[in-house]
Amino acid sequence: MKRSYPVTNLSCANCAIGVEKKLNQQRGVRSAQVNFASNIATIDYDPSQTDPEALRDAVRSIGYDMIVEGEEENLLIEQERESEKKFRDLKRKTIFAWLFSVLIMVISMSHLHGWFNYIQLALALPVIGVFGRDFYIRGWKHAVNRNPNMDTLVALSTAIAFIFSLFTTFYPSFWEQRGMDVMLYYEASTMIIAFVLLGKLLEERAKGKSSSAIRNLMGLQPNEATVVLKSDDGTLVYEIKKLADLKVANLILVKPGERIAVDGIVTEGESFVDESAINGESVASEKRAGDKVVSGSINMSGSIIFMAEKVGKDTVLSQIIKVVRESQASKAPVQRIVDKVASVFVPVVVAASLLTFVLWIIIGGSELFPMALVSAISVLVIACPCAMGLATPTALMVGIGKAAQNHILIKDATAIEQMRRVDTVVLDKTGTITTGKPAVTDWIWMESDQSGYIEGCTRDEFRSAIASMEIRSEHPLAYAVVNFLETEGVLPAENLESFETTAGHGVSASFKGKHLWAGNHRLALERCGEDYMSKKESFKREGKSILFMGIESRCVAVVAIADKVKESSTEAVRELKKLGIDVHMLTGDNESVAENVAKITGVSHYLSGVLPTEKQEYVTKQQRQGRVVAMVGDGINDSQALSVADVSIAMGKGTDVAMDVAMMTLITSDLRLLPAAFAISGRTVRLIHQNLFWAFFYNVIGIPIAAGLLYPFTGIMLNPMIAAAAMAFSSVSVVLNSLRLGRFNYHPKG
Repeated sequence: MKRSYPVTNLSCANCAIGVEKKLNQQRGVRSAQVNFASNIATIDYDPSQTDPEALRDAVRSIGYDMIVEGEEENLLIEQERESEKKFRDLKRKTIFAWLFSVLIMVISMSHLHGWFNYIQLALALPVIGVFGRDFYIRGWKHAVNRNPNMDTLVALSTAIAFIFSLFTTFYPSFWEQRGMDVMLYYEASTMIIAFVLLGKLLEERAKGKSSSAIRNLMGLQPNEATVVLKSDDGTLVYEIKKLADLKVANLILVKPGERIAVDGIVTEGESFVDESAINGESVASEKRAGDKVVSGSINMSGSIIFMAEKVGKDTVLSQIIKVVRESQASKAPVQRIVDKVASVFVPVVVAASLLTFVLWIIIGGSELFPMALVSAISVLVIACPCAMGLATPTALMVGIGKAAQNHILIKDATAIEQMRRVDTVVLDKTGTITTGKPAVTDWIWMESDQSGYIEGCTRDEFRSAIASMEIRSEHPLAYAVVNFLETEGVLPAENLESFETTAGHGVSASFKGKHLWAGNHRLALERCGEDYMSKKESFKREGKSILFMGIESRCVAVVAIADKVKESSTEAVRELKKLGIDVHMLTGDNESVAENVAKITGVSHYLSGVLPTEKQEYVTKQQRQGRVVAMVGDGINDSQALSVADVSIAMGKGTDVAMDVAMMTLITSDLRLLPAAFAISGRTVRLIHQNLFWAFFYNVIGIPIAAGLLYPFTGIMLNPMIAAAAMAFSSVSVVLNSLRLGRFNYHPKG
């Protein structure tokens, strides 16, 4: 059995590794993988040998928790609730830790002693014992499990500094009798905790809520459906059934405005169905007997009855939900460089501190015990992970802020690290390259006389009558005509009579004693024969939908409607190519539409008629060829491809699900933001590398000096206070270096 469970209290990648290791050690567990990015544990286990409760107890034994009660949808809701609770608690601890630490720092820098030493102790106790308590609990458990992490180093360094200060507070004479200054390091221990808490808070804020995408997908499924049954006397009976109770071959009635519950084939009725949530196409599809319908789509006009073909986990929507959930759970954890290094750095620093103490005693004898202790403490203090802990989050914070100023919302920090390696961008067409809404592109009058009457009415009167007809129509393309005429200042006629809709053809009405009509090629053939069909063919090659309009037996106007290419799309594709990035386009539309859009934008690779699963397969195929792929989409139909891409990018005017799955969102839905995102990503990653270099540089230089390397030659010893100052300076330098990104402005390459 393979199940996914939310894990709580994870604070770093090493925490996820520790939980994963513990789960894999349990009897009956075939494999376990813990994703730090989504806080989800995917476990394949034998139910006859273990159960979720036993696995949860194993996780709890090392200081974490796992939510196992309820169905998966409820588990995600519970995880979100726990995450919000954790964020509020972390925010409170961070605020109070900084408040107390600043007060201690003021007292320390004012060189106030005596009773002020006890005041510092009183202020430090809540920071160490309350606000920073989790560091010591997790740090100890990680050390016991031989998996030290940042918590271990934070706990060790702050504990040593605090215990040293505590001893000095009550026994200052110990140092005075040995000719050494009385120094307290409460501010060092508390400021370390305050800085690390702030970093954790920023990380939690950036990570966001991993479960909302799945819940929004599930929201597309109606809870119940109307099943059509035949009674014994042959009359039809309508019964409301829960989604879980629907069976294959059930006849299901869907009224206008209702969502389709499962996949099936229409058996009765005609209607237009909005399938944009599934296939991403803006124009609703006309459905009649024999046509397929999919779960999650919306019936827009007439009532239809369809026979269920796929139910439960086999529907298209359920498959999308499954793929997104598995992709989120299997995606590699966000490996913070500092957490990777910490597992080696911690034992190295502890060993260096112990070695320092031992060497001082061996070389100088027991009378140098105070100097040995101070040097050992200095090593731990100067090797504090503050700079390493700030190296990544400060650069990310400034980078994310700079991106936000450029209308780029980055939800997953992994995107920043991955963006600089991307060599292939895959673009969805509808809503990404195009506007996502049908609009009139051409209005061609078929009469040569530009000002004369047409069958007793002027062109303005004709357009006014058409506006009145299309307002009453339920056809999706009618909205495009109405919007176009509104922008042209055309007001609907009030004296329209005998309005009628003919399914599969169009609309008609009487105006000033004349019969007006508007519809598709079938209606045009009935009214005016083949005379004007050449116009249809030219527009069809451009991938446009055609409406014919006329009076009596005359075709008066031909209107072309299409999903327009955004003005910014062509420029964006050109800029991406200048950056050396290969641009691809995917669409559920037909070949002619895809070819026309590719020609306009300059996209060299495109694929038409693709389904959501095929989009995912296309991205995976590119990855197998060694490419690093960024997927850009705006609809639920793109969520599968987004979830497997190396970098997933959503359009801000798209669906919430696409934005939830994506690591990055272009708020204005302007594709020209993509090149800017690549530039910001590159600068941010360079800053992270610089920050880590300086953090390690301080440690490499500082640790030998703190150990007393200079003492034999110069007689200079590094006081723990100076060590703490050096540590603080390293942190400040990292922050200042990160702030340089704030002055960066992107300029497209000419």
